[in-house]
Amino acid sequence: MPTVFQKGSIFYAQKGSYFEGNVKIEGDFVVPPHTHFWGRLYVTGNLELGPRSSVALDIDCFNAIIGSQCRVKGPITAHGDVTVLDHAAVHSIKAGGKVILRPGVNVGDVTCGDTIVVHGHIKSGNLVGKNMKVLGD
Repeated sequence: MPTVFQKGSIFYAQKGSYFEGNVKIEGDFVVPPHTHFWGRLYVTGNLELGPRSSVALDIDCFNAIIGSQCRVKGPITAHGDVTVLDHAAVHSIKAGGKVILRPGVNVGDVTCGDTIVVHGHIKSGNLVGKNMKVLGD
């Protein structure tokens, strides 16, 4: 089983870890690059998923930052904001706050309670929010 360690109120995974089954973190979770989850990822606080990491099923968290070139094969449910960085692939997003989608993102349907901000070209399903901002080409 990979190691998760705690500093203050923040939990950290070891770089390059593989987690089998579901993972539940009571607090904030910082995930380094190349870390892979074969089940669900449940985080009561904020999630920072490092570049080129993957989650096989769904993510449930408060706020999420999904690193560049990540793959999330299930839906992301966030009570707050979600930022998806360049060239990440995400099944779908349901957020209570704002959603930011960076260039090259491939995402299914996005539903949020605030503004959806799109930077550059993305591939997406339906985008549903209170406001929509498209920046760049």
